[in-house]
Amino acid sequence: MKQVVQNYKSGELAVLDVPVPGCKPGGVLVRSAYSLISTGTELMKVSEAGMSMLGKARSRPDQVAKVMQSVATNGVPATYRKVMGKLDSYTPLGYSLCGVVEQVGAGVDDVKAGDLVACAGNEHALHAELNWVPKNLYTPVPDGLAPRHAAFGTVGSIAMQGVRQGEPQLGEVALVIGLGLIGQLVVQLLTAAGVRVVGADPDPSRCELAARLGAVACDDPASAALEAAVAELTDGHGVDQVYLAAGGGSNQPVELAARLCRDRGRVVDIGKCRLDLPWNAYYEKELDVRFSRSYGPGRYDPEYELEGRDYPIGYVRWTERRNLACFLDLVARGRVDVEPLVSHVADFDDAVDTYRRLKDGELKAVAVLFRYPEQTQDTGGAPEAAEPVMAVPAVRAKPAPARAAGKPVKVAFVGAGNYATSMLLPHLARREGVELSTVVTTTALSAANAQRKFGFAEATTDLDAVLGDKSVDAVFVVTRHSSHAELTRQALLAGKTVFVEKPLALTEDELAGVLAAVEESGNDRLQVGFNRRFAPLLTEAKQRLGVRTGPASLRYLVNAGRLQQGSWYLRQGTEGSRFEGEGGHFVDTASWLLDADPVSVYAVAASGNDDLQVVLRYPDGSTATLSYVTTGAPGFPKETLDLVADGKVLRLDDFVRASVYGPKRWVSSRLPKARDKGQNAELAAFVKAVRTGGPMPVPLESLVATTAATLAVRSALAAGAPVTLERAR
Repeated sequence: MKQVVQNYKSGELAVLDVPVPGCKPGGVLVRSAYSLISTGTELMKVSEAGMSMLGKARSRPDQVAKVMQSVATNGVPATYRKVMGKLDSYTPLGYSLCGVVEQVGAGVDDVKAGDLVACAGNEHALHAELNWVPKNLYTPVPDGLAPRHAAFGTVGSIAMQGVRQGEPQLGEVALVIGLGLIGQLVVQLLTAAGVRVVGADPDPSRCELAARLGAVACDDPASAALEAAVAELTDGHGVDQVYLAAGGGSNQPVELAARLCRDRGRVVDIGKCRLDLPWNAYYEKELDVRFSRSYGPGRYDPEYELEGRDYPIGYVRWTERRNLACFLDLVARGRVDVEPLVSHVADFDDAVDTYRRLKDGELKAVAVLFRYPEQTQDTGGAPEAAEPVMAVPAVRAKPAPARAAGKPVKVAFVGAGNYATSMLLPHLARREGVELSTVVTTTALSAANAQRKFGFAEATTDLDAVLGDKSVDAVFVVTRHSSHAELTRQALLAGKTVFVEKPLALTEDELAGVLAAVEESGNDRLQVGFNRRFAPLLTEAKQRLGVRTGPASLRYLVNAGRLQQGSWYLRQGTEGSRFEGEGGHFVDTASWLLDADPVSVYAVAASGNDDLQVVLRYPDGSTATLSYVTTGAPGFPKETLDLVADGKVLRLDDFVRASVYGPKRWVSSRLPKARDKGQNAELAAFVKAVRTGGPMPVPLESLVATTAATLAVRSALAAGAPVTLERAR
C-alpha cells in the first residue's frame, strides 16, 4: 500500500510503498476514503523539517532539553547517533480520516466489514491507503453523512474539546482569535450552543467565512472596529470567553485576550501560540486560563487509546471517542457545516505536490482533503462507489376547480418584505380583476404598512384565519426561505392556489412534504417565482433563435456580489446557502431555454467564498454551466448569458440588451427604461390561470425538477462527483 511520509532531517516528503498493517485484536483495518490535512499542525511539522539543524533546535526547545539530558547521561557520541538516527527516519503524517472497515479484529463487535467509520490519531489515522485503528479511536459514521465531511471528525473533536473547556452558557459572548480550520469550527460550535461569537483574524477572507458560518462580527485583531463590536455586544464588560486558536510567535493573541475579556472571564488555549502572559492584565481581572488537550479525555493514555479501556460515562462524560461521535452527529444534522471549509480536494497520488504548494503559499487553504483511489472488488477493497443519485419525485396533474366568470381574484400575502413590496405588489395593486384581500405578517406594524401602501382590505398576524377564508383564491408566500415549504404545504392543504417565491424547498424532505400535500389535497395549483423565463427581452431572443435541431451549450455568469455583514442570507444553518436560495432562478432559466429538465448535476466550489461552478446535463446532450460568483467587480453586470447551438448564438446582457447571431443577425432595437426580469408578465400569467382555471404558467414537473437540481448541488459538492437526477415513476 501507499503512505505519505517525511524525513525530518532532510525535509523530504514522499509517497512510499509500505507493507499493509496487520489487523490486531481490539481494532479494525480501515481502507481510507478521505483524509484531512491539518493546515496548522501538519504544515508546522513540514516547515520545521525544512529548517537547518539550528532552526530545528530553536523551534523545539523542549526537544533540545531532552538532548542535553541525554548528553549528560549517555555522552555526546551515543546521543549524537541516537538523535541522527531518529531524525534520518521516515515519519508518518495525518491524524483525521474517514474510510471503510475492511477487516475486524478479535474483541470488536460494534462495526463490521463494509461499515463507514471516522478515525483519529497521529499513529492510526494516517495519510495511508490502509490503517489499523484501535476501538476507542474510531466511530461509525451517521447515515447520510458524506465521507469527505466525516473526515473532519478529529479536528472537529479538537475544536469541541476546546469549547467544552470554555464552559459556554446560553447568551454569552465569546471571542475566537485565529480563524483557521480549528477557529472556524469553534465559531460554529459556539453558535450552535447559543453563544454570540466575535472572530479575530488578519485575513479578510477568513473573517468573511466566519461571518457566513455564524459569527456576529469579525475583524483584524489590531482594528478598533473589533474592540467596538465587543463593547457593543457586551455593554462594555468584555467577552465571557476567549478561545486562542492562533499559531505563530506573536504574543498579540494573549494580550488581546486580556484586553477584551471581562472580569473573571475564561481564556482557553487550543492552538499553539506564544503564551507570555502579561501578569498585571491577567491578575487584575483574575482571568481563568485553561488548556485544551487535543481530542479530549483519553488522549495520551495508552490504556484508553491502545488497549480499549473506556472511562465510565458517569465519571467522564466526554471522552475523545464520544467527542468524535458527537461532532459527526452535529455535522449530519446540519448544526455544523464543514463544506465551506473545504478549499481543495487532491488525489492521494498528488500528496507531495499538494504539501509543496501549501508550504510555498501557492495553495491558500483552510482545509485540504486527500481523495483515495476507488477500490474494486477484485483487489479486496471496498465496492466501487456508484455515481450519486437523487430521485426527482413524480407529480400528477389534476383538473383545476371551476370559477365563476368575471369574479375578481382575491389574493392574500403571507409576508411583506422588500421583494414583495418592490417587485410583486406594485404590479398586482394596479392590475384589473385582482382584489388584495389580506396581508399576513409576524409583526403588526409591517402588516399595517403594507395595508396602507397597497390597499389590502385587511391586515393581520393570524395565518390560520386567512387559510380558512374560503373567499381567498390565491396565497402568495413571500417570507424567508426556511418557511417557504411549510407555508406552501399548509396553503395547498387549505385548497388555495399558491405563488411561492424561490426557493420552493431547502431540503429533499421539504420538497417531499410539499408534494405529499399535493397528493393528499388533490391541489396542484402551484407556482414558484422563477420570473426570468417571462422576461420580454429573453422571450423574444428565444423566439428569434428558433427551434434547435442539435445539442446546445449554455453559459450563465451570475455576478452575485458580496452580502453586507448581518444579512439573513448568511444564516446558512437555517436559511440555506446563497445558491440554494437563489440558484433556482438560473437553473429554471437554463432549462426553459433548453426545453428540458436536467438529468445530472456536477458542482465545484472555490475556496473561502461562495463562488460555484455548476454543470447541468440534459437528455439531448446539451449542457449548461452556471458560474455563480461573489468575488467579481460590483460595476460588472449581474447576469450575462450565452447559448450556442446549430451555428447560432443567443446572448443576453443583464436584461438590458439581447442579440442573436446566425444567418440573420438580430439585436434588440433599443434600451428599455429599466431591467424587466419578467415579474409583471409572470404575475399576469398566474392571475390568468387562477381566473380561468387554466394550466399553471409553469408545469409542476418543471418546478420540482428545478428544485431537485438546485438541491443536488450540495450533494455534488459533498461527493465530488456528478449527481444523477432520476425521475420517480
